[in-house]
Amino acid sequence: GSVVWSFSVTAVLMWVLRAWVSSHSPETCVSGELVTLTSVSVFIPPECPPMGLETLKIDDFQLHASTMRRYSLGAHRGRLNIQAGIYEDEFYEGAWCAGRNDPLQWFEVDARRLTKFTGVITQGRSSLWSSDWVTSYRVLVSNDSHTWVTMKNGTQDMIFRGNVEKEIPVLNEFPVPAVARYIRVNPRSWFSGGSVCMRVEILGCPMPDPNNYYHRRNEITTTDNLDFRHHGYKEMRQLMKIVNEMCPNITRIYNIGKSHNGLKLYAFEISDNPGEHELGEPEFRYTAGSHGNEVLGRELLLLLMQFMCQEYLSGNPRVRRLVEETRIHLLPSINPDGYEVAFEAGSELGGWSLGRWSQDGLDIHHNFPDLNSILWEAEAKKLSPRKVLNHHVPIPEWYQSKNATVAMETRALITWMEKIPFVLGGNLQGGELVVTFPFDKTRSVDKTREPTPTPDDHVFRWLAFSYASTHRLMTDASRRVCHTVDFAKEDGTANGASWHTAAGSMNDFSYLHTNCFELSVFVGCDKFPHESELPHEWENNRESLLVFMEQVHRGIKGVVRDSQGRGIANAVISVEGINHDIRTVSDGDYWRLLNPGEYKVTAKAEGYVPSSKVCEVGYEMGATRCDFVIARSNLSRIREIMEKYRKQPVNLSGRPSLRHPRRNHRGT
Repeated sequence: GSVVWSFSVTAVLMWVLRAWVSSHSPETCVSGELVTLTSVSVFIPPECPPMGLETLKIDDFQLHASTMRRYSLGAHRGRLNIQAGIYEDEFYEGAWCAGRNDPLQWFEVDARRLTKFTGVITQGRSSLWSSDWVTSYRVLVSNDSHTWVTMKNGTQDMIFRGNVEKEIPVLNEFPVPAVARYIRVNPRSWFSGGSVCMRVEILGCPMPDPNNYYHRRNEITTTDNLDFRHHGYKEMRQLMKIVNEMCPNITRIYNIGKSHNGLKLYAFEISDNPGEHELGEPEFRYTAGSHGNEVLGRELLLLLMQFMCQEYLSGNPRVRRLVEETRIHLLPSINPDGYEVAFEAGSELGGWSLGRWSQDGLDIHHNFPDLNSILWEAEAKKLSPRKVLNHHVPIPEWYQSKNATVAMETRALITWMEKIPFVLGGNLQGGELVVTFPFDKTRSVDKTREPTPTPDDHVFRWLAFSYASTHRLMTDASRRVCHTVDFAKEDGTANGASWHTAAGSMNDFSYLHTNCFELSVFVGCDKFPHESELPHEWENNRESLLVFMEQVHRGIKGVVRDSQGRGIANAVISVEGINHDIRTVSDGDYWRLLNPGEYKVTAKAEGYVPSSKVCEVGYEMGATRCDFVIARSNLSRIREIMEKYRKQPVNLSGRPSLRHPRRNHRGT
């Protein structure tokens, strides 16, 4: 039989899982060959990076196949980690599947130029209903797509080990790189209960060719001198320290708590007065890594802090204005435990979900209390706003108990969100190209997706569009779909619940429990892009990251004071026509995000007479000043005087009447 050559590279944990699956799986269907599978579980970084099937750098027209079962399983769907819809036979399915199950099928990539091919990564089909994967394959290369050369092991065809289940990626590196323009993967055996289906990534380095216009046209370069690499926990901490030492007057490192494994959740503050809340200055936050395997957001925030420091020192007026007028908080790794798991496996080899959850198996982003149900139930019973307010909805007691299924990281986030008066926030996620906004949970309990707007829907749509429209790809109508939804048709934005319902999201909690408007920014199709892609992704997102931060200065701001000029904390700011209020913070200052227009705004506080005024929001950047002075109510002053002199207010309704009873003079 043929000699089988295999060199699979992956993390030890994943290798053990493969070994278990292999020992318990049915026999593979082999077309006339005796296949012996071996594996080496030592992580060695590949010589060349991924060519970009997963990141979409490789266009659909560069992918070809011998046959396809149907269009939704065509070659364009044979990309590593591509996800399928819930149902079969949808327009977007989760792999390339051949039209026939025989050893004559192939999947082809046209590199469009001479390339040094060094390896192949394969997965099975993404599907809830089918089990399809290739267990062994050959590799062929060509310069003209007509004459093909099979990779050899001596005089015999080299047979590479494939997958033993459908989700865990398997990497095979070539013993000798092959230089060619075209590369084919030719399945030789497949799971006996399934079909010839694959998701693929090719490792390759383009050969120097200054005359290749196609390559130069698509090449993205950056002029920023930043640290473009992946950072483990220690490297992340060290980088934050270096930036802090470069800009000690405008930065501060602090932690908001610890992870399940005891890793500190480090935050990085950028402000002209770090460590203090300044009257009238809004607070902004970016967070990333709630799903530990979605690492691009983490690296973007590490790049952002470097960029802000460098540009501030060089006198960039835009960055200086942001630093001097905003208190910025960057939390790059909410789930460092999950990140370490994904980082150990390495880019491209973690699959779709390795490292996603916290160490105790919880999805941190959707681990917050479901305040939507509390508010909506109260509204249905007409208890809002009399008994349940339309804002600052309290956390239920059961959620705060020690036995509640709440991650340590979630508790730390809630404490942080309650402590600092954030106005606007964005949590960076991965696996898609879209900005989503609340509500994330559908109001109809029987619907899995349904548009569910907040009272501030117009504001949220503007905030989402401000990021998406300045991203290099999100609103590009010609870009291909990451997985199953064409968000470019919606200007790169979506109401969270219209995509898929999710109770207890960070976005919904932030809106209903605090003053902060929170959105989710999905920054790329590839959750864990190769290090070589980081400069490209930084260029895609840099302007958007800055523009979104600047939106914290849109709307109205002011201070609510009493007649003696003292700030009033916890005063309610209401906008006529918008059924969602916010509150002043400890110094009496507030910020209310609004789109351009005229608004009747009311400030009220317990014991004070409400005050209203019309505030106009313009189109230019910068919040409109809208201050209030409210006087004590007569009843409040009477109570204060009576309590001061230790006397209780007189209950007039309980006293006997002072008037003489009417006498009846008849008959007297």
